[in-house]
Formats: sequence, structure tokens, C-alpha cells
Amino acid sequence: MKPPALRTGVRWKIAVAIAAVGALIAVTLSLVVHNSARVSMLDNAREVQMERLLFAQRMYEGSKPKEPRFGTKINDPMLPPELDQLMRDNRRGTFVQEHSHGGPPDVWAAVPLANGDVLSLHIPFADRSAAIMKDLDRALVIGSVSVVFGGCALGVLIGGQLSRRLRKAAAAAGRVAQGNTEVRVRDAIGGVVRDETDELARAVDALTDALQERIEAERRVTADIAHELRTPVTGLLTAAELLPPGRPTELVRDRAQAMRTLVEDVLEVARLDSASERAELQEIALGEFVERRVRALDPEAVVHVVHESWVSTDPRRLERILGNLLANAAKHGKPPVEVTVEGRVVRVRDHGPGFPEALLREGPSRFRTGASDRAGHGHGLGLTIAAGQARVLGARLTFRNAAPEGTPEGAGGAIAVLWLPDHAPTNTGSFPMIKFAD
Repeated sequence: MKPPALRTGVRWKIAVAIAAVGALIAVTLSLVVHNSARVSMLDNAREVQMERLLFAQRMYEGSKPKEPRFGTKINDPMLPPELDQLMRDNRRGTFVQEHSHGGPPDVWAAVPLANGDVLSLHIPFADRSAAIMKDLDRALVIGSVSVVFGGCALGVLIGGQLSRRLRKAAAAAGRVAQGNTEVRVRDAIGGVVRDETDELARAVDALTDALQERIEAERRVTADIAHELRTPVTGLLTAAELLPPGRPTELVRDRAQAMRTLVEDVLEVARLDSASERAELQEIALGEFVERRVRALDPEAVVHVVHESWVSTDPRRLERILGNLLANAAKHGKPPVEVTVEGRVVRVRDHGPGFPEALLREGPSRFRTGASDRAGHGHGLGLTIAAGQARVLGARLTFRNAAPEGTPEGAGGAIAVLWLPDHAPTNTGSFPMIKFAD
């Protein structure tokens, strides 16, 4: 089993990246500045120490009796080995001796004398210098923290702008996917500065235009074919009526009528695809209307009105949806067929094998009837037309099965649910404005 994916926004990814880079740079520069300042101050302390020692040497050599002054010592047993080696080479030098306990280092200076003795001086690193280093370290820490937080804030700002543009692009693409092909992603994201988001938006817009042109071409071909077929099919049906009575004549009339129904359905699908259909609204009592129409369409269906509701809708299109859902239940399901009205929701259920998985996953598709055992029982246009008419009404038509696969016979079934909107579209295809009282 795959672990759930950790979802993070672009804003925080950019903020973390900038903060991490800023922290790395700040720490690196702080270490360089700290070490450089420390080395510089120690070098300065060594020079000062040597000057003091040379002055003390002159005082020592010019005094009688010769006595070391200013804290100098002759042949100090604590002299570091490094300086001791220099003295053997008859060279003067300085040395910084670090302590294991972590305290301030000692600054040594030593010079060889003419008589072979060694004059040396050592003092701890100045408290003032240590205080300066502490102040410098504190300033570097504050600066580093400020850089990290500033980088994080800058990352949030930059990432927020990019994330906002991407969300606008995704929302616009979602509206295009819902059928609003007039939306342009490039116009939706706006902005003055051009970046990769604009390239993505232009690509999506170009894809939308290409798909729309292809769909429109297919719709025109479908409509043209259906129009061209209408006349010969009507003539064929008329000629079939002139045939003498008999079983062959009944078969010819039945097939001719089926072909005419198919042509009319294809024309209706083409009109629905063109988005030119408009609802003619009337106020109706939904429960009473559904009960009356179902009784006429399928007298054996059972109607339950749980809650009555008045709705503004197109009765002709609503009847068309009900008829197609009942016909689908009669062809592919099993009785009893139950129709339930609850407020603005209409459910049609049968007790058959249920909808195919492809339909539940992708929705109705023209000329696809589902299982192979449904061959010869329709052309797959009924649910497509029902879904298209629901869009004209501003309604939502959903499909699900009453029970999963493996359920005992009679316990399953297909359920189609029509959700009528609170505010139906007007005759112009738009939705009415809602005015709120002051």
C-alpha cells in the first residue's frame, strides 16, 4: 500500500529553498568573518606583544644590575616548544597558545639574548578583544537570523505570487473542463510580468481552441449526417406503411421507426452539444408533475413523494429526462422501478445489475451501451440526452449503483439522481440575479 503523498504548496517550497540558501550563505560568511576578525586581532596582539618585549629587552640590557621588567622572564620553563625551537635557531618570534579548557589564549613573545638566555613575555588575550569578538559573534548571529527570516518572507512573497497565478490558471482550466470554452487561462491569471506561467496558459488556451474546433467539426458532421438521413428515413417509413400486412412488413416498419428514432436522437444530441438550447421555465409542483408523467410513461413504476416542492424548470425537458431514465431502467434493469421525489431531488432506481463501471467512471457516452449482453437494446444515446437536457436546466445528473459487485440478486440496482437547482437558468441561458434585502 502506497503511503499518502505529502502535499506542500509552491509558496512554502520556494520559501524553504530561499531560507535554506540564505542560512547557508549567512553561516558561511559568519564563519569567514569570525575567523578573519580573530586572526586579525591575534596578529595585532602578537605585534604589540613583540614591541613590548623589544622595549623590555632594551631596558634589560641597559640596566645594572640586569633585571627583567614589565612582566618579562628569563628562561621561562613554560615557554612553548615552538618558541623554544626558534630560540635555538637564534630567532625571535611570537606564538598563540590555545588552552584545552577553552579559555582565552596566551600570546607569547620571545627573543634570544647575547649570553644565550631567552627573554620572554606572555599575557592572556586581552579581555577587551574577547569582548569585541563576543559582540561580533552576537552581531553575526543576529544578522544570520535576520537573513534567514528575510529570505523566508521573500520566498513566501515570491512563491505566493506564483502560487496565486497557478491557482488562477487551474481554476480557469477547471471552468474550461466544465464546458465554458470562452474562458481564457491567460486572461484569468493577469499580471504584468511574463514568466513560465504565461507560457503554460498560452499552451492550455491553444489546446482548448484546438479541442473546441475538433468538437465543433464533429458536431457539424453529426448534425449534417442526421439532417441528410431524415428525409430518406421519413420516405422509408412512409413506404413501409404502404406494404401489405404481414410479419415482414411489421419488421420493416419496426426497423424504419427505430432508424427514425435514432436520427432524431442524434439531431437532439447535436443541438445539445452546440449549447444553443434554452430552457422555457414554468413554476410546477415537482412531486405532482413527476407522479403524473411517470404514470403515463411507465404505469408499473412506483412513485414516492417524500417532500413536495415548487420548482422553476422546463416541463418538456424534465419529462424528456424522466422518460429516458425510465426507458434505460426498463431496458437494462429489472423491476420494480422506483421513483422518489424529495424536495428538488428526483431519484430513479431499478433492481438490475447496475450501471457499468465505465459509465460510473466517465459518465454517459453516445453509442456505448455498456455490457456486451445489451447488444440490440438501444444506441447509448438515452443517458447522453438526459445528461445534456439536465445541463440545459442547470441541473446535475449523477449515476451510482445501489450496492457493490457480488451483492445477492435483487439487492443491487442502478440509481440515477437528478438534482434540480435553486435558481434555474433563464430563457437567455443565464442565471437570474439574486437581490438581497438591505
